[in-house]
Amino acid sequence: MAFAFLFFEPATTLLRDWWNDPEAAHGLLLGPLAVVLMVRSGLIEDRHARPVLGLTILAAAILLRIASGLAAELFTMRMSMFGALLGLAIYRWGLGQIRHWWLPVALLLLTVPIPAVILGTVALPLQLQASEMGAALLRWRDIPVALSGNVIHLPGRSLFVTEACSGLRSLTALLSLGLLMGGLWLRSGPARATMFLAAIPVAMIINGWRVFLTGFLVVFVDPSLGEGFMHMTEGWLMFVLAFGILGGIAWLLLRIEDRIRPMNGRLPGAPSDDSAVVA
Repeated sequence: MAFAFLFFEPATTLLRDWWNDPEAAHGLLLGPLAVVLMVRSGLIEDRHARPVLGLTILAAAILLRIASGLAAELFTMRMSMFGALLGLAIYRWGLGQIRHWWLPVALLLLTVPIPAVILGTVALPLQLQASEMGAALLRWRDIPVALSGNVIHLPGRSLFVTEACSGLRSLTALLSLGLLMGGLWLRSGPARATMFLAAIPVAMIINGWRVFLTGFLVVFVDPSLGEGFMHMTEGWLMFVLAFGILGGIAWLLLRIEDRIRPMNGRLPGAPSDDSAVVA
C-alpha cells in the first residue's frame, strides 16, 4: 500500500507517455514483454535474500523519489520507482535473481523516456547526420543538392529533416530490439554487447537512406511523396529493413558462437576422454 501511494504518480505518468508520446510508444510492447519474460523465467532455486542491501537500495530510491518529486523531474522519479522494485527484489530473493532477470530488467529501463534536455541534445546531431548522408546519396545519383544544416535544397523543392525524422525514435526501438535479440538468441556477453551496439550504426544508415529515398521520390516521382501517409510508409519500410539487417547480424554472431564454443566442455581440437593417455 505504501509503495502504491509513493510511486502512483511516476507509474501513471509513465503509462500516459507510453500511450500518448510517439517517442515512448515502444513501452507499450516492452513493458508487458518484460513482465512475461520474468514470469516465464521464474525464480532460481539457489536464491539467497539480501535484506540489508535490499533495504539500503529501497531507502535510496525513496529519497530519490522525494527529491525528484520536489523538483518535478519525471525521469529520476520513474527511475526511483524501478530502483525501489529492484531493492524489494534483492531484499526477498537476492542478487542472483536479479542476474537471472537481467534481460527483462534492462527492457524495463529502456521504456523510461529520455529527458527532454538530453533528447534535444541528441536529436540535432542525428538530424545533421541524416541530412548529410541523404544529401551524399542524392549527389551519388547525380541529383543537384545544396545542404544547409538540416535543410536539403533540391531542384524546385526543399526537404526539411525535422526532429521526428532524426532517427531517434527508430534508434530507441532498434536498441531495444538488439537487446532482445541478443538476450534471447545469443549466449555470450561480448556477442550480446555487439548485437546491442550494432543497432546504432544500423539506425543511422537506415535513416540516411530514408532521407535519400524521400528526396529521390520527390524529384523523380511526385513531390507529395515527401509528406503525409506515403512518407510514414517509407519510415515503416525502412524499419522493417533495419529489422532484417539486425536479424542477419544476430544470425552471423550465432554462427560465430557455434564455431568458437567449446565442444562438450573441451576446446576445439583438444583430445577426447577416450584418447587421453593414462600415466
